[in-house]
Amino acid sequence: MTPLLVAVLVALLDQVSKEWVRGGFALHESVPVIPGFFSLTYIRNTGAAWGLFRGQNLALALLALTMLVVLVVFRRRFLPPGRPHRIALGLLCGGIVGNLFDRLRLDYVTDFLDFHWQAWHFPAFNVADAAICIGVGIYILGSLRAAPPAS
Repeated sequence: MTPLLVAVLVALLDQVSKEWVRGGFALHESVPVIPGFFSLTYIRNTGAAWGLFRGQNLALALLALTMLVVLVVFRRRFLPPGRPHRIALGLLCGGIVGNLFDRLRLDYVTDFLDFHWQAWHFPAFNVADAAICIGVGIYILGSLRAAPPAS
């Protein structure tokens, strides 16, 4: 699967899922899917992960656009050859595009995947966020496996 195809699929799934949430949920409405563990909760995030840099939408959009350009232009330098790294590139680019589209169109990112357990509550996120995290994880694992042993 090419990075472009992965990116398009991720961005499309991200946007369709967010549109479904915005159209079917009231802001801050939470619907338990697995009671006590996972809910769908409509959140408008004007910051980055975990609500950092709240209200810095333009700066975050410019950072996302810069990262997208850097990934695409310098992909051969950052990503060694191989299927895992191509998939990682597609996941990263698709996730960046999905959230960037929200920022440019809505001035916030729609989050809705809400995991919690007893007193612990992970910040809500979306398909694009998950794709970015998985892409980074694949890249790190692939890089560790490909690294020559230390002398």
